[in-house]
Amino acid sequence: MSRIGKKPVLIPDGVTVRIDSGSISIKGKHGDLSLTYHPKVTVTFDSAAKQVDVTRPDDFRDSKALHGLTRSLINNMVTGVVKPFEQKLEIQGVGYQAQLKGKILELQVGYANVVKLPVPLSVICTLPDSTHIVLTSPDKQAVGQFAAVIRKVRPPEPYKGKGIRYDGERVRRKAGKAFAGAGAG
Repeated sequence: MSRIGKKPVLIPDGVTVRIDSGSISIKGKHGDLSLTYHPKVTVTFDSAAKQVDVTRPDDFRDSKALHGLTRSLINNMVTGVVKPFEQKLEIQGVGYQAQLKGKILELQVGYANVVKLPVPLSVICTLPDSTHIVLTSPDKQAVGQFAAVIRKVRPPEPYKGKGIRYDGERVRRKAGKAFAGAGAG
């Protein structure tokens, strides 16, 4: 059995679960999420024990993978509606900054034009200052995807470290030409 898949997903107080044919909806104080799961797996909700169980019909490789995946997705949904997921980004570079105008995130990161990115509906974007971006949402996939889109606008470069990086991300720095030739003379 899948080690992750056989664990039940515990449902905390204040979270409601509804299972229809082929989909599960989870509602909590921070939002509601739904998932259409693969027909090979079976999802059941035990209201007495307040837990969701995921089972599979056979032990084929793809069934095992879907078993663990479905359980993880449901667990992330429950976690997200209780406490939203958060992703922080940091902008480094002279003159590099971000602005939020309505639901449009504007990035000035060394290009001739300002890069404008529409913020997804399920994601809340806040700017504590012009060089930090905080994304929150009950949907883990939406937060991670939008953070990756923002980072891809100007990934951190290895020589000066300028660019957009995740908070706490370490960038491997390279010496560059000036330092490489200094010891050879």
